[in-house]
Amino acid sequence: MKPIVQISLDLTNIDEALETAALAMRAGVDWLEAGTPLILAEGLHGVRKLREAFPGVPIVADLKTMDGGYLEAEMMAKAGATHVVVMARAHAETIKCVVKAGKDFGVKVMGDNMICPDMIEGAKFLEDLGCDYVIHHIGYDERRGIAAAGLRMPSPLDQLREVVAAVNIPVQAVGGLSLEQAIKCPQYGAPLVVLGAPLTIDADSFKTADGNLEASLRMICEAIHAQQTVLPIRA
Repeated sequence: MKPIVQISLDLTNIDEALETAALAMRAGVDWLEAGTPLILAEGLHGVRKLREAFPGVPIVADLKTMDGGYLEAEMMAKAGATHVVVMARAHAETIKCVVKAGKDFGVKVMGDNMICPDMIEGAKFLEDLGCDYVIHHIGYDERRGIAAAGLRMPSPLDQLREVVAAVNIPVQAVGGLSLEQAIKCPQYGAPLVVLGAPLTIDADSFKTADGNLEASLRMICEAIHAQQTVLPIRA
């Protein structure tokens, strides 16, 4: 799978999200993500606005579904999302419901393994239940809390190769990656590269980062798109 660049619109204002999305598309980004803060602030109205503005672009709705899986996935699909996110820590029946809704409404399901006691088993669990993608995710609060305690901040790269080797569906790594680390994700076998806080969004204010974001994004997209995904050799 050729590398894909996704920008996470972890913003709290739809106008700023639309402006950032337009900038990102000009720079060469492939997918847009209605981030959790945007959905909380604007509801599915935000997803609809993104769909109206970008009719042919894949849109990930990152609601992080934990229950009511079928209805939530249906609502996101009808709002214009092409991809929805369900958590591995949800009940297996919830994940099955999201997968069924995905089939019924033509959307892809991304399963997120955040907070799984065994991240590799969590990824396999999501694949076994029918998810189309795995998000290998170290959470925002977890990273910041561990760092505040003076300990090494965990990174999704710690187990990324093992997660990729354990499943047969595409993997995305999320959570505190530096720009250099994000660009290298295809070399770990993870072709879905997400750019968000703190790479393009200020992680504390949840506003677009300062500086020439469009020029920076263009260089990042070119660097990612020039790669081939390096998949592990499976036994």
